[in-house]
Amino acid sequence: MPGGRLTQQERQQIALGLADGLAYAEIARRLDRPTSTITREVMRNGGPTSYRADLAHRATQHRAHRRRQAAPRGAKVPEQAHDRDAEAVREYEESFTTVLMQTGSPKMMARVLACLCISDTGSLTAAELVQRLRVSPASVSKAITYLENQGLVRRERDESRRERYVVDDDVWYQSMLASARGTAHLAEIARQGVSILGSGTPAAVRLENIARFVDFVSESIIRAADQARDVLHAKPETASDSATASTSAT
Repeated sequence: MPGGRLTQQERQQIALGLADGLAYAEIARRLDRPTSTITREVMRNGGPTSYRADLAHRATQHRAHRRRQAAPRGAKVPEQAHDRDAEAVREYEESFTTVLMQTGSPKMMARVLACLCISDTGSLTAAELVQRLRVSPASVSKAITYLENQGLVRRERDESRRERYVVDDDVWYQSMLASARGTAHLAEIARQGVSILGSGTPAAVRLENIARFVDFVSESIIRAADQARDVLHAKPETASDSATASTSAT
């Protein structure tokens, strides 16, 4: 499988594939590249409807030039824990960020969440996020506020009284609950419209159907999230537990 940066010719093939309505996986297969590489390339350069090979190529060259200028002379790539490949980690972080953006997260919020998720501690200070992402403190603050509102991160104080931003292991469970609460509020608002517009009128019937649908989906999400958390957090059954259960059964 070829490695390194995409060539201009490969970008032209991506543009042709998008124009033909091909899926990212199919374009990746034809170029013998990972699907994540194609997804990231398209999403960071206008999306599937606005991707242009020549513009994407120039933008990539510009980003590489800016990174070289931003890096201090003699600066070394930070060492990775557990003997990880620094370049592979960076590429993965970009892929993770791209996928989060595809789910609807704004770019900066996706970058902060991805950075927190791939850190071993699952928590970073504002200064650490600024350093890792090379963004302003204001950008980090705005992203954290957004992620807090989505139930994706929380704040805590460490032993030095520094504020840390934490992503818990059940982050997606908390996010699902926050999403369900949001849709439940939508159902409540839709039902308010029924009485205002007149029960039985076409508009009221439409709103009632919206409320019923959203109620069903919200309840299903909460039920599925609870079941998944119970299964994933359940302690593995040991051999002694199995023996005890068998003895009790007899």
